[in-house]
Amino acid sequence: MTLSLYDTMARAKRPFVPVNPERVTMYVCGPTVYNFAHIGNARPVVAFDALFRLLRHLYGADHVLYAANVTDVDDKINRKAAEEGVPISVITDRYLAAYNADMAVLGALRPTFQPRATETMDAIVDMIGRLVTSGAAYAAEGHVLFNTQAYADYGKLSGRTLDDMIAGARVDVAPYKQHPADFVLWKPSKPGEPVWESPFGPGRPGWHIECSAMIEQALGLPIDIHGGGNDLIFPHHENEMAQGMCAGHAGGGEAAPAYANYWLHNGFLNMGGDKMSKSLGNVALVNDLIAEAPGEALRWALLSSHYRQPLAWTEDVVSQARAALDNLYGALRRAADVTAEGDTPSEAFLEALCDDLNTPKANAELFALGRKLETGTGAERAKAKGELLASGRLLGFLQSDPDVWFQGGADATLTARIDDLIARRVAARAAKDWASADQIRAELTALNVEVMDNPTGATWRLKEPA
Repeated sequence: MTLSLYDTMARAKRPFVPVNPERVTMYVCGPTVYNFAHIGNARPVVAFDALFRLLRHLYGADHVLYAANVTDVDDKINRKAAEEGVPISVITDRYLAAYNADMAVLGALRPTFQPRATETMDAIVDMIGRLVTSGAAYAAEGHVLFNTQAYADYGKLSGRTLDDMIAGARVDVAPYKQHPADFVLWKPSKPGEPVWESPFGPGRPGWHIECSAMIEQALGLPIDIHGGGNDLIFPHHENEMAQGMCAGHAGGGEAAPAYANYWLHNGFLNMGGDKMSKSLGNVALVNDLIAEAPGEALRWALLSSHYRQPLAWTEDVVSQARAALDNLYGALRRAADVTAEGDTPSEAFLEALCDDLNTPKANAELFALGRKLETGTGAERAKAKGELLASGRLLGFLQSDPDVWFQGGADATLTARIDDLIARRVAARAAKDWASADQIRAELTALNVEVMDNPTGATWRLKEPA
């Protein structure tokens, strides 16, 4: 089965052909760790986690290397550390731990590598040195800047000319720049900020060079796939590629043969018609959302739209996601007596994912398998159950026991109380004591419990918080 991916550079879908099928590489820009992640930050994590899972299925888990960086030196981090009067590592360690915990609840596998900028400083300094030696960078007034005119293909990824970039971006045209579009690779640290020694003077790196150095150190060039949000195409990814292509290989002077063979970018997540961002104050923190809804439901909501399309984040999106998973878990619970046959995702499910990660179509196939599980013959049901579980597992769904899914959030004491009320209600109904049955149901309703009667008794679930 051929995987096709939409390549931003080519402006088209292309069959995916890795440089080495035994070593498939992917890099995705990760978090800047100065605060809790919002659900917009989680969209690329979940989207590229789905691709990571698919690549592992197609090429084998041991043959896929996924790096997602951590920006742990930044103006926002510096400000937060200064406010609290602590080293930046206190801030970054705190919020990286929270980030990893939140993403795990959303079902995201930990990347193979999670390089940190502060732990890659030697490689960053080395890459800047190579750029200076090759003439692609220059020192000026304590700064080192990349010479955008040294890279003939600058603007190819974003499709912008140098003039367009200057007109359309907030470019700091400092007097020491040789060209207005040139950007900082190394800069002096301000008083009280973290500082590293370098041949260019004490200071710290610019944003773009960090990713270029981490990619080269963690994965080597060229990489197969580079991912991130649409907002990173310019200037971040444009600058990354320019640096990486001009620096030559670490340990050698020859030019890189390529940087990334496929560039993938996810669409924005919007709230109230605007892109979600901390600066706009319209954020929904993952840390808060996972206290209100199951991580699987949030994951489903994030994958309910094609990754390249905008996604409007609303309460309805989460409710619909939860209802969709209720449907699938309900089918599995009603088929508890069916023994699953096989452990392979359905062909239609894989075809959907291999078509540029078409998760809405893949999710529709999960529903089709759920219907077969409910309505098929014995052999069809067994096959459907096996394919449903395997397909769901590949995409990070249906990971719970159905009873646990429906009763999630109920502790042992509450579960025992509800089970006792359910048993008493079943007995009352069997004795045709409708008054007692209705009274018990009212008690269950007061506990926020929804009762689902069936021919063999009854099951229950906790309702969503009002």
